[in-house]
Amino acid sequence: MGLKKFKPTTPGQRHKVNSTYSEVTTNVPEKALTKGTKKSGGRNNDGKMTMRYIGGGHKQKYRVIDFKRNKLEIPATVKTIEYDPNRTARIALLYYADGEKRYIIAPDGLKVGDTVVSGKTATPTVGNAMYLSDIPLGTVIHNIELKPGKGGAIARGAGTYAQLNARDGRYAIVKMPSGETRMILITCMATIGAVSNSEHSLVVSGKAGRTRWMGRRPRVRGVVMNPVDHPMGGGEGRNAGGHPRSRNGMPAKGFKTRAKKKYSDRFIIEKRKK
Repeated sequence: MGLKKFKPTTPGQRHKVNSTYSEVTTNVPEKALTKGTKKSGGRNNDGKMTMRYIGGGHKQKYRVIDFKRNKLEIPATVKTIEYDPNRTARIALLYYADGEKRYIIAPDGLKVGDTVVSGKTATPTVGNAMYLSDIPLGTVIHNIELKPGKGGAIARGAGTYAQLNARDGRYAIVKMPSGETRMILITCMATIGAVSNSEHSLVVSGKAGRTRWMGRRPRVRGVVMNPVDHPMGGGEGRNAGGHPRSRNGMPAKGFKTRAKKKYSDRFIIEKRKK
């Protein structure tokens, strides 16, 4: 895994920084674990645009990922490390001893030929999935469940990880990627290690066209719109008045939108840093 800079042979190459894809071992996905996707263009079932700045983009196939890791006590061998257009992390194809194949999010350091297992018999090595009750304190983890059996929901993006800090009765105390410290049931599962492709945040597309390939249309600032289109629109020349706010009038830059009596507040020990 690494980055490469390009010689400025064209304006689009001048500032481009891309991944070397050195860890990727194949460019052909497992057909049985893929399915077609349709692009919405930001439109709902009435054809009305409900999300702006979405459209176009390269055709993609969705890779079905096993976030639950519920094939317990059955060892699996890593067959390939692959690129996934639907997420920032790399994915790994597992061949289980009983013949089944599954994709998982590839942790940093997992290589072709490695063996991984999930359940009570697993050891705390990279790629193994264990219950929070069995993971040693201080271990770096990812793909963490919030509800037992529902599948991993926390720390799935490139380079992200959480840390198991302590256990208190039925709960494990986990420091989240955001810096928040919260309680999670010890019957939930997590995978050992940090997520792969940690240098994803350093990639520079180099040109607007590459952003369009990803399905993102140009984003228009509210202050350059007309008053009918945005609360911050209008004004003569560059005189854009008013308080910063969203299109529906929700104040921006510091206004807290979290519900004051949210059910999960009782599980949060320390809120994320500003």
